[in-house]
Amino acid sequence: MKTDTKTRILEEGTKRVYEKGFYATGLQEILAGAGVPKGSFYFYFKSKEDFGLQLIDENARRHLDRVDRYLKDPSKTPLQRLSDYFHDLMSAFEKNGFKGGCPFGNLSLEMGDRNERFRIRLEEVFKALKLKIAACLEEARRQGEVAADLDVQEASDFILSSFQGTLLQMKVSKTTTHQRFFERIVFEKLLKGSVG
Repeated sequence: MKTDTKTRILEEGTKRVYEKGFYATGLQEILAGAGVPKGSFYFYFKSKEDFGLQLIDENARRHLDRVDRYLKDPSKTPLQRLSDYFHDLMSAFEKNGFKGGCPFGNLSLEMGDRNERFRIRLEEVFKALKLKIAACLEEARRQGEVAADLDVQEASDFILSSFQGTLLQMKVSKTTTHQRFFERIVFEKLLKGSVG
């Protein structure tokens, strides 16, 4: 029961912070949405900052599990897995009217300069994501899908940075133009273009 209450607070908080940002989201609206009395919040979280950090941890755990489902799918080639992962994320963003985007990217923009603990935690999430992408690219390299001399760590870093920038451009243009640029440059030029 206690775990259910904490989960409800985190789920409602995820939704509200995703819509409005961390600072603009009040604890009262989270608790009202979760149907939880105010006293319960401080049973699970020391402060709003502690809540935010646990929110990052919970969402990172869920997203990294999702990444694994994409990038470890044995029915597809490594590049197809990577392409599907990014394509599905951007398609979901489009279906949401180009609202929201990446919760980790959004929090980085909002909190990176304001709170060192948030910055460090978000950097850890991006490092974990880059490692998973690099592992998929390494598998692609072993299978001959990308050039043997491709630096998978650098490529992973570049691809994730490009993806974050693409989401930002999609958010302001309200079009999929930058998604097409991203997919063409990364998968048709950078990766496949590096073979032979």
